[in-house]
Amino acid sequence: MSEVSAEQQAREDAIVNTVLASFDGCENPRLLELMRGVVTHLHSFLRDVRLTEEEWSAAVAFLTAVGHMTDDRRQEFILLSDTLGASMQTIAINNEARGDATEATVFGPFFVEGSPEIGSGGDIALGAAGEPCWVVGTVRDTEGRPLAGARLEVWEADDDGFYDVQYGDERTAARGHLFTEADGSYRFWAITPTPYPIPHDGPVGQMLDATGRSPMRAAHLHFLVKQAGYRTLVTHIFVRGDQLLSSDAVFGVKDSLVRDFDRQPAGTPTPDGRVVDGTWSTTTFDIVLAPEQP
Repeated sequence: MSEVSAEQQAREDAIVNTVLASFDGCENPRLLELMRGVVTHLHSFLRDVRLTEEEWSAAVAFLTAVGHMTDDRRQEFILLSDTLGASMQTIAINNEARGDATEATVFGPFFVEGSPEIGSGGDIALGAAGEPCWVVGTVRDTEGRPLAGARLEVWEADDDGFYDVQYGDERTAARGHLFTEADGSYRFWAITPTPYPIPHDGPVGQMLDATGRSPMRAAHLHFLVKQAGYRTLVTHIFVRGDQLLSSDAVFGVKDSLVRDFDRQPAGTPTPDGRVVDGTWSTTTFDIVLAPEQP
């Protein structure tokens, strides 16, 4: 921070104090706390880096471009939040460690409501390109009790690195939901995850390029797990050995979520008797849900 005179500091302090005072009539305590916090930290940043008017105009233009890029199929603001680590920080704040509860990670911009129900042992691929992957596991609580009827939403990119919504042809592929059985177990077919770039043809991609960062995400499979009385879990599992684990573009990797995806040679019998033309993989992901906050 460059040196500023006492007179200049007083002038800048007066602006901050005036803005903060403008919220004195707010009757919502939490909203008041949030607005005062935003103003305090924003003005501190502006003063700390001595932001120029040209830089502020560029920032406004950047956010405007992010807004123009956002629609019902692409959420550029979520990409921005993810790539700045804001999403992961918010998740960390709101998912405090609770026993051996499975860790949460970023939601991502490609979840879609109303996925098809595939049933136990079903296939979420629905025609998406990729090597078949048999996924099994259990859902339990932090006391080790199996959770029957828990809803699992699962979704992922195809072998070409795209989610179904990125194609623009109304297809539904590589996503679905199922429910755990009486013993808390689940099983389904998916696609062996592969690395892919986040959408980088917009302002967020320009930011990454300008700062020398890669848009690549480590290979992963998304999970959203819900059960009444328990904290909803949003998480991924990642592929052990992936070279991008330490440089994931959205900072989503956690050691506890890295799993072995064991590749099976062509001709190896599958657990459910499905005939697979070529290799396939298998992985296990046991999930532990934390109880809701009292």
